[in-house]
Amino acid sequence: MSNVILPSVRMAVSSSNSFLSTSLLKPSFSHFPLKRLVSIPTCLYDSNNNNNKKKLSTATPACAIATDSSQSHTQTATFSLNDGTQIDKTEKLVLPTNQSSQNLLRIRHTCAHVMAMAVQKLYPDAKVTIGPWIDSGFYYDFDIEPLTDKDLKRIKKEMDRIIARNLPLIREEVSRDEAQRRIMAINEPYKIEILESIKEDHITIYHIGNEWWDLCAGPHVESTGNINRKAVELESVAGAYWRGDEKKPMLQRIYGTAWENEEQLKAYLHFKEEARRRDHRRLGQDLDLFSIQDEAGGGLVFWHPKGAIVRHIIEDSWKKIHIERGYNLLYTPHVAKADLWKISGHLDFYRENMFDQMNIEDELYQLRPMNCPYHILVYKRKLNSYRDFPIRVAELGTVYRYELSGSLHGLFRVRGFTQDDAHIFCLEDQIKDEISGVLDLTEEILLQFGFSKYEVNLSTRPEKAVGGDDIWEKATSALKDALDDKGWSYQLDEGGGAFYGPKIDLKIEDALGRKWQCSTIQVDFNLPQRFDITYVDSNSEKKRPIMIHRAVLGSLERFFGVLIEHYAGDFPLWLSPVQARVLPVTDIQLEYCNEVTKKLKANSIRAEVSHGERLPKLIRNAEKQRIPLMAVVGPKETETQTVTVRSRFGGELGTMTIDDFVSRIKTATENRTSF
Repeated sequence: MSNVILPSVRMAVSSSNSFLSTSLLKPSFSHFPLKRLVSIPTCLYDSNNNNNKKKLSTATPACAIATDSSQSHTQTATFSLNDGTQIDKTEKLVLPTNQSSQNLLRIRHTCAHVMAMAVQKLYPDAKVTIGPWIDSGFYYDFDIEPLTDKDLKRIKKEMDRIIARNLPLIREEVSRDEAQRRIMAINEPYKIEILESIKEDHITIYHIGNEWWDLCAGPHVESTGNINRKAVELESVAGAYWRGDEKKPMLQRIYGTAWENEEQLKAYLHFKEEARRRDHRRLGQDLDLFSIQDEAGGGLVFWHPKGAIVRHIIEDSWKKIHIERGYNLLYTPHVAKADLWKISGHLDFYRENMFDQMNIEDELYQLRPMNCPYHILVYKRKLNSYRDFPIRVAELGTVYRYELSGSLHGLFRVRGFTQDDAHIFCLEDQIKDEISGVLDLTEEILLQFGFSKYEVNLSTRPEKAVGGDDIWEKATSALKDALDDKGWSYQLDEGGGAFYGPKIDLKIEDALGRKWQCSTIQVDFNLPQRFDITYVDSNSEKKRPIMIHRAVLGSLERFFGVLIEHYAGDFPLWLSPVQARVLPVTDIQLEYCNEVTKKLKANSIRAEVSHGERLPKLIRNAEKQRIPLMAVVGPKETETQTVTVRSRFGGELGTMTIDDFVSRIKTATENRTSF
């Protein structure tokens, strides 16, 4: 058994109008043994090569719970694989990122150009578009006939030849008119459009030798010989709309990965194999947890009985803790008159993410994309006094958002999903305490599911914003003070807040060290004004309350997908859809097995009987289905009214009475511990 520290790779999820393909969002890979310690740091993806990205500054010292990726490049996760690998000495390999290694960034950027040159050598009619570096490598979009994996091998061989020729990368600066003349001479229409978007008067061009060139600001390596061809691999090809617009041409996007040496590439590929083993789409099918049915439409999730029971456990736990923390639960409609979304501003600013309206008796109705307006209407049903605050309402509300079919991706990007949404209406001097309460609640809920490492960002006022300077300053200070009191490290994103208020965003770190956007806390000065909500203060004057939006899990669908991958389908006992499977040695013991199962269920233990096969196969089937506990029953167990317990991870645990078996399961479930 080998211990493995695997990388932290951010899984980018596209916006509704993005042309990122499903294969980029979450590729699938098969599992093979991992043989070394591998550490890959967290890195941020910026499709614009990070030229215009605001810098994040560290605001507090690093702490045990909230990680600080700006100070550390070795955020990792450790776990074991049962692959039989024996290692006498463990070796640790820390992989660089684009942020930590300028050389790696140059290699990846140059690889994109080399790939484009190779494509046009092999396919002279291909038109080039854009080719940036990304987290783990690079990509380039081409207007070309659909490519296959066989084509990728040809392209990689041509890239190897270009690299071996050690061609220099030459920077040239030309006028805009000269750049346009050259582009038109080689008939590259997409480059004309790119040129028009460049604001500078002087245009930079990079040449590979004297054979190929591209509009580019750099940076690049000095020559193709600086690239280790054995550390480069073409990974996949997918369709991508030009400029992310489905009305524009469908292009072919080739993804590649590039590293400084072969060892780094091998480590990265090891990580991808483990990611494939944990892919929630495959496990969702293998474990019969959920499906997305073509007959019903893309992006609409069907929760199967086993997945539904996990959701039930999550929801029950969520409701219980919210009621304890002073929240009132709500259920609100899935549709409303379109005018409601006009008041909220969604029809003006969010329409492209909303489904078409429905005409019902000459009135237009809209599927809800958000829950916020509903909660405001509940608030407005009566006149509230300052003595009533804070008012906390929460809902597991299903919302519907239009997403391009190309951006749909398992449970991570869907068209209908349930948010664990809550809104707090409070006074200005209550903001800090309410934010602190939300942070405590967030920590408690996430720890239940095994997430203890977070990346926290605090975003402040942008240039265009609603609300006065004083309230923005007060709200931002409250967010900072709450984080400082919590002792969490966070990064400050100056000017990165929403136009309606500052916010805290939290990413959880999974078993592979990947970061997932999850919890959010947003102060809102906009909707209270749009809906003209008020309260009566101590002087009997009407004032406007502060509104706080907050979600802990985010989307139940997406969170479930993260859980599946975090645990690789091996849910802890308290969360497992089936906690125990009763297995008879022969069908003679079946009647007693049914009695055992009935008693387990009577004690709220999720149990089932499996029979009809030889015992070794029954055990193998239970292990494949990730059943935590197996209760084996033979003639002796039937006679003594006992069961022999087998754990998926602990092996044989011995023979025990039914009452003892029940008691131990209940204790482990209540305490969220192992059996």
